[in-house]
Amino acid sequence: MKTSISVMLADDHSVVRSGLRRLLEQHDNINVIAEAESGEQAYQQFGEWLPDVLIMDISMPGIGGLEALRRILLRYHDAKIIIFSMHENVMFAVQALTAGAISYVAKSSDAHELVRAVTSAAEGISYLTPALSEKINAQTITNENPIQKLTSREFEIFRLLAEGKTVDDIATLLNIGQKTVANYQTILKQKLKITRPVELVRLAIKHGLIES
Repeated sequence: MKTSISVMLADDHSVVRSGLRRLLEQHDNINVIAEAESGEQAYQQFGEWLPDVLIMDISMPGIGGLEALRRILLRYHDAKIIIFSMHENVMFAVQALTAGAISYVAKSSDAHELVRAVTSAAEGISYLTPALSEKINAQTITNENPIQKLTSREFEIFRLLAEGKTVDDIATLLNIGQKTVANYQTILKQKLKITRPVELVRLAIKHGLIES
């Protein structure tokens, strides 16, 4: 019977990775076997190491955590991925979970919350902190946020546009055609009822997805 949980870490900050490694390896049943510093590396190395659990940040250079999550799950359907992020905004959690993450843990959470998420994920069980679960339920009830209507791919493109990325930038980052990005841009305008780029940025700021 396998008792050790193999874990891979994906975060662009080496200090965060080393801190996570120290935290997790205090537990005899958890073994960190690999590290990645970008979404692209996470995707490539996941296939090489096939860890029981991947702990990954959302905001990384390149394709970022959401797109890496999507690509990994497309190829490895049973991948257990925990998104570990500085973003406490509930929309990031909703999008990550909708895209297939097994858990979402904020970096401000207590250390034991992440360990609990790892042990739960290894058993195929989703884990959310009580505070985040409460926020998600409240968000579902109010349902006043138009961004909730976006798919995970639409959300990722929305966020990149709001951060000032061009259509060319996004096409390169996500490895899709410029025409595809332009089509998503049109869909976003229709879904969010906006006509100008500045309105998209204001909407992202209003809902706490980027800082003003």
